[in-house]
Amino acid sequence: MGFSTRLVASAFQASGPVILGYFPLGFAFGLLFVEHVGLPWSYATAMSLIVFAGASQFLAVGLLAAGVGVFEIAAATFILNVRHAFFGLSVLERWRGAGFKKFFLIYWLTDETYALMTSIKPPPDARETDFHLLMAGINYSAWCLGSTAGALAGEASSFDTTGMDFALTALFAVLLVEQMRQVREVFPFALAFVAGIITIVAFGGENMLLISISLSLGLLIANGARRGWA
Repeated sequence: MGFSTRLVASAFQASGPVILGYFPLGFAFGLLFVEHVGLPWSYATAMSLIVFAGASQFLAVGLLAAGVGVFEIAAATFILNVRHAFFGLSVLERWRGAGFKKFFLIYWLTDETYALMTSIKPPPDARETDFHLLMAGINYSAWCLGSTAGALAGEASSFDTTGMDFALTALFAVLLVEQMRQVREVFPFALAFVAGIITIVAFGGENMLLISISLSLGLLIANGARRGWA
């Protein structure tokens, strides 16, 4: 499976904002994991390689540190990551015919990678699935390398990790701006914002993510049906 130098360079350029977010964010996860969970650095690396779910990994650090059971951690992780089902359904048709590459595309799919896939077009004469695969693999590598570096640094010396988890919020904000520049339509973003506010007021911040996504999706579907999916 060979890729042209031009395609690899384009994928790195497109993944730049995510790399700049994933590496320090992974570094923060590695630090937090070693400090709060107390396991060797290799466990943080293994978790990033196998789980690869940024927000869920941060969640797992708190749950593991609190001594929560495996079932509770699995349930919380499922609830937090069920949103990926919506991402996957929207790109499966685009990956038809990708062969074994589809398994990596699915495994490496994240919020940030999805944002790149839906907003950046591949170079001329390049297969879209190859471009997506490279971007996803680059982002995956950046996260795993950052996690390993952070865990090693955490074992070598002590760090004040206060506020490090804000890196995830900052990365989402940058990707939101990029999506708005590409889509150039205010309605979906305004609807998501209103849905988030309603969810916080009605259900509280702890249950915001899944409920607000479901509410936004329902309203977008209703609006699309009303407009005849024009």
